[in-house]
Amino acid sequence: MNDNNFYSIDRLVDFGLGIAMAQQMVGMMNHTMQNMQVPGSIATMPTQPSLSLYVAIDGKSVGPLSERDFTELVNQQKVNKDTLVWTPGMAGWKPLEQVPAALRIIALAPPPLPTTC
Repeated sequence: MNDNNFYSIDRLVDFGLGIAMAQQMVGMMNHTMQNMQVPGSIATMPTQPSLSLYVAIDGKSVGPLSERDFTELVNQQKVNKDTLVWTPGMAGWKPLEQVPAALRIIALAPPPLPTTC
């Protein structure tokens, strides 16, 4: 094969290096754009890791519960301020009203829809 052919080894190596450089440039640009602060724009809130909760219902441990599942139990009135709650990292079970992470979920959850008569 001659050097002017697209499939020559030199051309293929050049093509591969060009693709690799383009991928690195795209990665750097994406990283820069994600971390860019634009004056006057609304900054996005960093996402918090998902919290796993365990609750004691009828003397049995229920969980791990997602925030959605936990909120549903609260809405069903199966969980109240006196329900024992445990999350990873806690030394032992505590009443819900003493666990800030559980109270935060309740405070941010919308109340149940009213029933129409």
